[in-house]
Amino acid sequence: MSTIIKSVKAIATAPQRGCNLVIVKIDTNQQGLYGLGCATFTQRHTPVVTAVEDYMEQLLVGRDPTNVEDNWNVMMNSSYWRNGPVLNNAISGCDMAMWDILGKELGAPVYKLWGGKVREAAPVYRHADGLTPEAVAENVQKYIDAGYQYVRCQMGGYGGRTNYLRTPENSPDGMYFDALSYMRGVPKMFEAVRRICGEEVELLHDIHERLTPIDAIRLAKAVEPYRLFFLEDALPPEMGFWFEKLRDAAAVPIAMGELYNNPLEYMPMIQNRWIDFVRCHISQIGGATPARKLAIICEPFGVRTAWHGPGDVSPVGHVANLHLDLVTPNFGIQEWCGFETRPEIQEVFTGLPWIKDGHAFVNDKPGWGIDIDEEKAKKYQCTNEQPRWLLARLPDGTSVKA
Repeated sequence: MSTIIKSVKAIATAPQRGCNLVIVKIDTNQQGLYGLGCATFTQRHTPVVTAVEDYMEQLLVGRDPTNVEDNWNVMMNSSYWRNGPVLNNAISGCDMAMWDILGKELGAPVYKLWGGKVREAAPVYRHADGLTPEAVAENVQKYIDAGYQYVRCQMGGYGGRTNYLRTPENSPDGMYFDALSYMRGVPKMFEAVRRICGEEVELLHDIHERLTPIDAIRLAKAVEPYRLFFLEDALPPEMGFWFEKLRDAAAVPIAMGELYNNPLEYMPMIQNRWIDFVRCHISQIGGATPARKLAIICEPFGVRTAWHGPGDVSPVGHVANLHLDLVTPNFGIQEWCGFETRPEIQEVFTGLPWIKDGHAFVNDKPGWGIDIDEEKAKKYQCTNEQPRWLLARLPDGTSVKA
């Protein structure tokens, strides 16, 4: 009897407060054969659930889940309007779930379906923050002592924090930051980290779109002496062609792309070699199928992968990141949020990756090798609260990109 899809559903859960996770489960007509995928769009999880259950299910029920490529194209093309974050995340959850099913049906982990390992594990980077340069350095040293070689350094969060801000009377609520103060602080932070932690640790930084193009160039030039592994999201996607000027101005490796919805948005960056790392949120572009193709396109251009891996990527999504890391020759680094140490995550998910000496490992079970306890997932309800950090404002009250 051939395998066909019997049902498609979305599981919404938030075992880590503030991170609404959406997991797609595709069940088949074969006893016990199902697949899981990540469809997490934390800030707008409800419409993703609707897209999965009201639209993806009617498209996929009765189809062969192992025809992953054809099913992906049916999902992408069927709405006519395409390449938005809600639809792409819904497609991603189904896409990953079908790869999971294919691996289980063949008795192989997904990475074997893509040609097998080129490395045993993926080096990861962690996040160190602090309110002073010395506090950041202290937290970087803790990660070094724990075996990590790569650490992202921020001081006071995205855009930094200042002790005072001269804002106009009656200014609206929001997460205010002073871009000029932030720019002055970042080189001081890296000077302290290098002085205290040495030259062997690889350092990263995320501007997170908080600067104008010319100020992003000024900051890139200012951090050149500290030999960053990469500088991330110096500009928003809408200002992509400024990356040519950024590349010409500073010898700093550049990472970009977590907000892109369509893999073609990366092409000018890749073919012109304006960036060194693709920072792709793989559910945002539609799942593992387009992400694998993106990695292959990057290889001849010398661009490496650095898949997005914050707390609002589900454990299923993190495992998919790692399977891609294991098979990609032009892999660069993997972001890591440390979810494997959180009891609530361990309660809901089994088969989690593990960390040893700053490297992430996956198990060799068929498919993704990860599972979810649906009853325990129900304990952790999602909310529709607006994350305050996304309400970014300049000192004069202007709403800006977060």
